Amino acid sequence: MSIHDDVHDVAVVGAGAAGLAASIFAAEAATRDGHARRIVLLDGAKTIGAKILVSGGGRCNVTHQVVSPIDFFGNRRIIKNVLAAFPVEDTIQWFASLGVELKREETGKLFPVTDKARTILTSLVNRCRALGVIIHSHHRVTGVDPLPGPQTGFVVHHAHGTLRSRKVILATGGRSIPKSGSDGFGYTLARRLGHHVTATAPALVPLMLDDRMFHKTLSGLSQEVELTVVVKGHVLDRRTGSMLWTHFGVSGPVIMDASRFWTLGREQGETAEVYGNFLPSQTQEEAKSWLMKQATDNPRRSLLKTWAQQIPERFAEALCSHVGCDPRTAVAQLPRKDRDRLLTALTKFRFPIIQDRGWNYAEVTAGGVPLEETSFRTMESKLVPGLYLIGEILDCDGRIGGFNFQWAWTTGLLAGRAATATP
Repeated sequence: MSIHDDVHDVAVVGAGAAGLAASIFAAEAATRDGHARRIVLLDGAKTIGAKILVSGGGRCNVTHQVVSPIDFFGNRRIIKNVLAAFPVEDTIQWFASLGVELKREETGKLFPVTDKARTILTSLVNRCRALGVIIHSHHRVTGVDPLPGPQTGFVVHHAHGTLRSRKVILATGGRSIPKSGSDGFGYTLARRLGHHVTATAPALVPLMLDDRMFHKTLSGLSQEVELTVVVKGHVLDRRTGSMLWTHFGVSGPVIMDASRFWTLGREQGETAEVYGNFLPSQTQEEAKSWLMKQATDNPRRSLLKTWAQQIPERFAEALCSHVGCDPRTAVAQLPRKDRDRLLTALTKFRFPIIQDRGWNYAEVTAGGVPLEETSFRTMESKLVPGLYLIGEILDCDGRIGGFNFQWAWTTGLLAGRAATATP
């Protein structure tokens, strides 16, 4: 009998962050209770962990110093219960046990002290191997079928044949960065097994603007902005943070975090708009009062020099031109209609978004298998006994800053331990 039709105790599908964590925790739990367990980790890619390696600019932002349910989107009651199983302090200690020391940056993000994502991937793979986890790369899973009748377990079909396993953990990821292997097929597997999948859309993704906009001239400039996302006439999200102008449109933390509301709205066929206030601490009225005072105090100062006190000069120049005002105009000589147009553009600028930058640039997937269809104590499916769903395949996405990794480690821990807990 070859290894491909051999019987395993746990088959983990997907060797990303969640799958590697689940394999480790499953093997450790089995070692502790003294029962030998056969754990196999299957991945479609030739080399595993591509997404870990590109995360955090190649440095891998493994978690955040403070993690709470409000950092995530999804059923927050369930998310709260899941997160409670593996606090950040435990995550830090876990990585220390793998030989990886973490450091905290000013933003609260935690990175390996080496500043290399490879450190994280190597430590996870080495731990799997030390525990006897069988890792099969280039083994794309094409189907998971529960065994018929009274038998418990599954037949897992993959690129090189089949294997049997008592338990299966789906850690296939969502649809983000498909070249890494997470191309959405996990949702097909989940659906075939009876699960639902909510609408999915790119999240933590840059947004592309109409080519007639001035963004190209500002490429590389970052500034603080308050963003408001309006879907179907309702304000769905409002947040302030750093925005980066790029050659294709806009990016930066505040755009990435807000993007999911725009992409999901569009995916569901709704009208979705994003507005920016480039004077985040001010209303339009307050900005108007400030401008009037400037006109009194320094009447001959140009519009450009006046606004450069509050916003980057390059942006002030581009925005003036965009609304048809000459940036060289003396502030006291600005006609009222021009002033009002400029103030609206500064405090309620409608971004002419044409599309998001797509799955290849999305860091995570919004939507997925509803959390209500799993047990928050074990991540086991409520529909298929012995099946577990973890990581990005679930309808839970975190904001930028290491939160999605924390979700991966935590759901991996719960499923891994639960899958080897029962005889």
